[in-house]
Amino acid sequence: MTDINTEHHEEHEHHGGVGIYWLVFGALVVLTTMSFLTYFDFWREHVPVQVSRSFMMAVSCTKAMLVIMFFMHLKWEANWKWVLTVPASIMSAILIFALVPDIGFRMRYASYDRLIYAAAEPATEDSEHAAESHGDSTADSHGADH
Repeated sequence: MTDINTEHHEEHEHHGGVGIYWLVFGALVVLTTMSFLTYFDFWREHVPVQVSRSFMMAVSCTKAMLVIMFFMHLKWEANWKWVLTVPASIMSAILIFALVPDIGFRMRYASYDRLIYAAAEPATEDSEHAAESHGDSTADSHGADH
C-alpha cells in the first residue's frame, strides 16, 4: 500500500513539479508589470495607440494562456479538451465577424432624429448653448404648426 505523501509527490512530478508553478507565477508577475507600465505618460508619448493596444492584447492573451494551461491543469489533460475548445473558438470568431460590421455601419441607415441627437463628440459649453437655441427654435416651429 502506498503512502498518501508518495501519491501526492508522484502527482506533482507528473505535472512538472512545484518549480514550474513558481516559473509561471514569475512570468505572470513580469507580464503584469509590463501591462502596468503602459499607463505611464512616457509610454503614451512614445508608443502609438495601435501598437499599445496590440501589445496589451498580446500580454493579456499570454497571461490567460499561462493560467489556463498550468493553474487549471489543461496542459496535462487528454486531447478531449480540443473537442470542446475548437468549436467554441470557431463559434466566437463567427459571432465577432458577424457583429463587427453591424456595429461599424450602424449609423449609415439611422433615422434623421437619431443622427441629430447621437453623441458624436463630447459635449462642450458651446455645443450645449447651440442645443438649447436649437431646442427653442424647434419648439417655436412646432408650436407655430399647431
